[in-house]
Amino acid sequence: MIVHELAGNKNVDVFTDLFFSNYSYAFNAPGQQALPGGIQSWLQRYYLTQGNYKPVILVEELRDDKFQIIINVQQSNKPLEKPVALRDVLTLKKYEQPRFEILQSLAQLSSFVPGLDNYINTKGDALLTMNNATFTPFLMQAIPAIQLLDINILLPKSLQHILKPKASIRIKQKSKDGKSFMRLDSLLAFDWQVAIGDTVLDEDAFKKLLKNSDGLIKYKTKYIYVSQNDLEKLHKHFASTKELSAFEMLRAALSDDYYGAAIALTDEVKQLIKDLTNQKNISLPQGINASLRPYQQRGFSWMYRNTQIGFGSVIADDMGLGKTLQVITTLLKYKEDGALTKQKALVIAPTGLLTNWQAEIEKFAPSLKFHIYHGTNRSLDKKQEYDVLLTSYGIARSDADKLKKMKWYAVITDEAQNIKNHETAQSKAIKSIPSNTFIAMSGTPVENRLSELWSIMDFSNRGFLGSLPDFKENFATPIQNQNDIATAEKLKTITAPFLMRRLKSDKTIISDLPDKIEIDSYGYLAKEQASLYEKTLHKAMEAIEAIESTDQKALFARQGLVLQMILALKQICNHPTQFLKNNVMDASLSGKMELLFDKLESIIESNEKVLIFTQFTEMGKLLQHFITERFGETPLFYHGGNTLKQRKEMVDAFQTNRTDKIFILSLKAAGTGLNLTAANHVIHYDLWWNPAVEAQATDRAYRIGQKSNVMVHRFITKGTFEERINEMIQSKKALANLTVATGENWIGNMSNKELKEIFELG
Repeated sequence: MIVHELAGNKNVDVFTDLFFSNYSYAFNAPGQQALPGGIQSWLQRYYLTQGNYKPVILVEELRDDKFQIIINVQQSNKPLEKPVALRDVLTLKKYEQPRFEILQSLAQLSSFVPGLDNYINTKGDALLTMNNATFTPFLMQAIPAIQLLDINILLPKSLQHILKPKASIRIKQKSKDGKSFMRLDSLLAFDWQVAIGDTVLDEDAFKKLLKNSDGLIKYKTKYIYVSQNDLEKLHKHFASTKELSAFEMLRAALSDDYYGAAIALTDEVKQLIKDLTNQKNISLPQGINASLRPYQQRGFSWMYRNTQIGFGSVIADDMGLGKTLQVITTLLKYKEDGALTKQKALVIAPTGLLTNWQAEIEKFAPSLKFHIYHGTNRSLDKKQEYDVLLTSYGIARSDADKLKKMKWYAVITDEAQNIKNHETAQSKAIKSIPSNTFIAMSGTPVENRLSELWSIMDFSNRGFLGSLPDFKENFATPIQNQNDIATAEKLKTITAPFLMRRLKSDKTIISDLPDKIEIDSYGYLAKEQASLYEKTLHKAMEAIEAIESTDQKALFARQGLVLQMILALKQICNHPTQFLKNNVMDASLSGKMELLFDKLESIIESNEKVLIFTQFTEMGKLLQHFITERFGETPLFYHGGNTLKQRKEMVDAFQTNRTDKIFILSLKAAGTGLNLTAANHVIHYDLWWNPAVEAQATDRAYRIGQKSNVMVHRFITKGTFEERINEMIQSKKALANLTVATGENWIGNMSNKELKEIFELG
């Protein structure tokens, strides 16, 4: 035990150090001899339930706002026996022997229970009763403290859940003043209210309930506790001139919640919400040259209806369910309504998808005129006749000032995950383009974190989810950090009218799509490959472990070294030549390459087609070389260096030519947007460790038009970090779509011990 020299040091709190810092103190200075006894006496209350008997407190509700406190005694070693009334302990002869022990422990309760000493002194004749004024502090302050001492307190049902008044709102329909409102965001108004449990009161009704008093108030079958602080907050609330936006009111109406308080809706607003959430089919535009599936017609009707009532949409159907067709149908409906006469529609898509949009408009809506705004000779000539302007994200970013000056009826973002990061110049530029309505298209509205969903929703309906800090506090943090299911359900509820997501796995949506079968395929490191892996790992870990500083700059440098190690080891697992850049073109140096050959031989013999995805362009070139060398045919290779014309030619060739059986694709360039249903095999040669990105790539083949089951082969090198990280990522899938943590940066935050466990050869 350490003796702490505290005497004479006025800045040190003796008792804090005694209780929380494991110090001891002699208390031998003048005037301190009585302090240990006082401390011991003060601590006795914490041992109330450690003896042979423990008190049990029962609270009964009487008439006229009065309450009776009944003290019983329970024998500690006989918890199933009925407690004995304290009055009996005080008066009956059979309790003479344990009486002193019982009373000695009860004496510690007297500071918590007003009147207990008098009750004991009168041997139970003076009943322990309290009026509202004395019972309120006992209930709100003493009882919680008593419960912390492990003493059972039995409360009547009316006191088990004390209600507190909360600020709330009553949402109503604006007075029409003879006008007929079409847009829902112009229809709503509100009044400040007070919520008490599930009941919502106006200010007059609440004041009548209080009757100029505070404290504990009986309300129906329960009690309300209203402190002076509560009253002051509510007074400020009613005096507030703050106006809620239409989106804030709508959020509250959809979730039936205003910051944790119940709200009130008028009958007119209930009907408006019902109309909003119960969609009716809209007749298709006459010029559509397609037979929409029932779910596609519902998607079109939903987007069109949202536009009519003043809201944007996020069409987040699973990849391959025909989002583009649904949007083209909506655009054609706009045109037939005359909405695109003076204003136009702007479609912003990845460069590789512009030709896809061109082809689908020509096929499904030939009367819809379009112009591709792309390339060095692009122009926005006012004489050009078009209904829809097609452009890329890069052009929309660089030419935002020009596009902002034009009148747009609708702005559509395809693969809207391109604006998932609200801080990028690209996102800011695209969100700066004004329009009557906005439509975001994305099969993966959440790839890494919920702030991405906020950014996409912020594009389609500005302000609907509030500011990003508010969204993080109210939704993202509880869902991602605490796996708060109730909050996740609330988020789904309020976004459902404006975010439509259907899955291919849902047979009620699409029953004629074949199955997708995922297979983890394991390869082994070749001898030289394993040696290079260990040597590289050892060297990288030495550099990582050498960083001992914990300042921000050092941590950033450490994370960079970890990411370099990941990249190096992933390249070695692919093929040593990718890492060494030594141009040694020997397929046998990679166990994963041998695994690929085995798969390809079976696929080619069965006269089937396959997509091979890699995240590395240089690995794609190696794959092209080795496959040509082994099978005598040069496979197609789609990557970022291809022109638009080359990309289109390759896609057409793979879809129509029987001889083109193998298609190598760069994950970044071809992971989204392409229709490659000629393939019924998908090979992920190296994994991105992001379930959403992986699914996007797979769904180039697994989409409408696919007639065969799709076999997905996920290549993993056995015994390496690839296997261990795959196990970690797969376990995260259970956290649901909204909270998948992905990418590779998170690995950089692991400890040295954790890194060794993951990356060492098994």
